[in-house]
Amino acid sequence: MQLQDREALLRELLMSLWKVHPSRALFERALQVQRKQGFGFYDSLIVAAALGAGCRRLLTEDLPHGQRIGTLRIENPFLA
Repeated sequence: MQLQDREALLRELLMSLWKVHPSRALFERALQVQRKQGFGFYDSLIVAAALGAGCRRLLTEDLPHGQRIGTLRIENPFLA
């Protein structure tokens, strides 16, 4: 793949997927989630990022299925 093609791929495809960027506000929100929900920091960071991106559902097997955090619903995709 040529450099020009890689740059186009990065701009047109990958950059459109980056909705949440690391920021002080993201980390502060993650700490709030951690304090309130009792999740580990990295799980709290995922929840904070999902909330920041406006997600309504978070698919994970690591957090309590059916729990709501703000407008976000946690769902385990492996439950029948």
